[in-house]
Amino acid sequence: MTSRRLAAIFVAALAAALALALAACSSTPARKPATAKARPATSPALSGLTADGAGREILMYTLGLLDLDYRFGGGNPEAGLDCSGMVSYIYQNAVGVRLPHNAAQIAGVARPIEARRMQVGDLVFFNTMNRPFSHMGIYIGDGKFVHAPRSNSTIRVERLDNRYFAARFEGARTLFD
Repeated sequence: MTSRRLAAIFVAALAAALALALAACSSTPARKPATAKARPATSPALSGLTADGAGREILMYTLGLLDLDYRFGGGNPEAGLDCSGMVSYIYQNAVGVRLPHNAAQIAGVARPIEARRMQVGDLVFFNTMNRPFSHMGIYIGDGKFVHAPRSNSTIRVERLDNRYFAARFEGARTLFD
């Protein structure tokens, strides 16, 4: 990975952390640098997201990875990330929890919770390949989650009530008490 790409990732993570800090003061969040890829116009708004404790750390890492390239089997930002690689990377770096690099295996170690009880940092699972727990993301609050969707795309925010994901939602799980 080039130093330019690493710098862009660092700046994006720093911008996300700054945006969270400023949001607490009701200020306008900082904008991403011009080198970051533009998000689709349909991307759900991120203002108003809040979290405490471990959820806040997970949220900050998660937002810092937005627009990063998807790569099947990828487990770090330099190589690109797939859905379970993204979740594993975030949990390891944000809260020191090691997770397998497989959505179904992560579902197996997480505790099921009711969707209405989800908190920032909880995990959401989908059946997108005609098999249980074939896709996952991280819940960021306000009915939204972040995921790494597929090849030739980037990590992004979606709404749980999106017609595609609502029809494939398998449930929420948590690693918190």
